Amino acid sequence: MRAFVDKLVSWTGLALAVVLLIAGGLLTWASVFIGGEVDKQLSDQQIVMPVQEAIAGDEALSDADRDALEEFAGSKMDTGAEAKAYADHYILAHTNASTGGETYATLGDKQREVCPERGSTEEPSEECNTVNAQRATAQTGSTLRGLLLYGYAFATMGTIAGIAAVVAFIGAAILALLALLGLRHSKRADVGVTA
Repeated sequence: MRAFVDKLVSWTGLALAVVLLIAGGLLTWASVFIGGEVDKQLSDQQIVMPVQEAIAGDEALSDADRDALEEFAGSKMDTGAEAKAYADHYILAHTNASTGGETYATLGDKQREVCPERGSTEEPSEECNTVNAQRATAQTGSTLRGLLLYGYAFATMGTIAGIAAVVAFIGAAILALLALLGLRHSKRADVGVTA
């Protein structure tokens, strides 16, 4: 009976090892695919991170923004980390500087207050033109940030898939080793040798 239980557990362990090997292979494929796509999509945009001198002299940037951008100064954007730094510490800083920290939504409220209603023959005031320009800037900045942050999110998923693949391969190796030891033990139990 002991040999039967050993064989059952061992063969189940081998089956699980095969499942983990397949999962590891799929996760590796996902990681490589995502990494390649993120690199290609970001490279196609031909965005070059600001150079050190531009970062240092940019009044729209805070010290935290400068610190986040300095690591990538002058490099061509092709990684998720670069996309996140550019989105959160360059585009956002300049959008906020242009809009006074207002968002597309909050500027919409302001726009309704200071601009004539649609269809009106009234000329827009200077304040209305300013708010319209700020809202367009907020929309463009938010859109660009969002697209770059999607790249960062996908790059992060690719990294997680790569880590999960390594864990799956290690788990498969451990299960296979334990299963083989269990099968060896079951053979000993069949002939009456105790371990």
